[in-house]
Amino acid sequence: MDRRQTAVNTPAQADPSLAEFDTTKLLRNASRQAQDRNYKDFFICDVDSHHYETEAMGEILEYIDDPVLRHLGLSSGNVGRSGLLAQPIGSQDMAGRVNRYPGRKFEKTPEKPHRDITMAHRWMDSLGVDLACLFPTPMLLLSTHPQPDVEVAMARAYNRWLCERILEEDPRICSMVYLPLNEPEAALSVIEEFHHRKGVTGFLVTSNQKRPIHDNVNMPVFARLEELGMPLGLHAIYNWADQSLAQTNKFISVHALGFTFCNIIHMTNWLMNGMPERFPKLKTIWIESGLAWIPFLMQRLDNEYMMRTSEAPLLKRKPSDYMREMFYTSQPMEMVNNAEALELTFKMIDAENQLMYSSDYPHWDMDLPSTIYDLPFLSETAKRKILGENALKVFGVEPVMSDWKLKAQKA
Repeated sequence: MDRRQTAVNTPAQADPSLAEFDTTKLLRNASRQAQDRNYKDFFICDVDSHHYETEAMGEILEYIDDPVLRHLGLSSGNVGRSGLLAQPIGSQDMAGRVNRYPGRKFEKTPEKPHRDITMAHRWMDSLGVDLACLFPTPMLLLSTHPQPDVEVAMARAYNRWLCERILEEDPRICSMVYLPLNEPEAALSVIEEFHHRKGVTGFLVTSNQKRPIHDNVNMPVFARLEELGMPLGLHAIYNWADQSLAQTNKFISVHALGFTFCNIIHMTNWLMNGMPERFPKLKTIWIESGLAWIPFLMQRLDNEYMMRTSEAPLLKRKPSDYMREMFYTSQPMEMVNNAEALELTFKMIDAENQLMYSSDYPHWDMDLPSTIYDLPFLSETAKRKILGENALKVFGVEPVMSDWKLKAQKA
């Protein structure tokens, strides 16, 4: 038999249900949760959600200023995975077992608004989310790109596209836009270009960087963010090429360690080099590292600091005191081991005031709002703060409610 006659060419052929792919149907259980838990009375802000910017890469590349780079990107054999991203193929898609990855391309959307807005509203309404802070996905690895000029060009192009095509058009979507910190002068110009744009609530650094976070060349960037009152987000990523992580032979290993390890490194450098004292008004948000690493680092750094305070002369308090004033996103929240440990973690980080809910949708390890809402040790006041009010405080924005919640409140 000719194998070519029986080959499966598309995900839809492998699974006919993908041809009728619909986010709202896929998330019907999440939608049922939102109804059962009475989310209509809760403002919910998702501080870390994602889209697949590669699906609009043809649009994004048009915003690149450099005509050569723009041509290189657009002439790629697969614009959706442009060679400018230069990223390895990972295993985030669970080898096709999570059908919201391969099925997205088959989902039907109206001509207007932009497809990304429609897709976002579908999952937001299903989860009960009113306001979502939207981040890219493949571009999270852009900070590891070997060509600095490409990182800067892609950052500008993506930010311009995001502001013009998405944020300007929809009040329920905001973003901390990509900051190319590997090139501090370019990062400063990005801040000036985008800090006033509608829906821009801060600036995002993808955590693996080519120089330490405390390098003096970064100080003007942090000073400007502090002056503007805009938060700095450090979004964790995994980097299998890291010398330590390269010793792991399973994706589960590099994922479990990588997303915590990079923020552990940045947090340690941030603290021991006195950054909270140098920029006391700069809000930092530590994103997608879970929570279990925070108590560990608090204890470890406090212990070291009390024995060697002379090596961190700028600090006036214990490292944990500064960490307790920083902000964290909840996902992926480690809930499978010990409820008492989770409760203690919440206490140690002052979660009621410093923690912000995030889903990380549509990634395979996403968390629903129920991960916060169902915690028995939280008061209703704490739940409201973590699910939305803390984000409003950090971002300095007004709440906006989804249509279905407004209708439910009037009913």
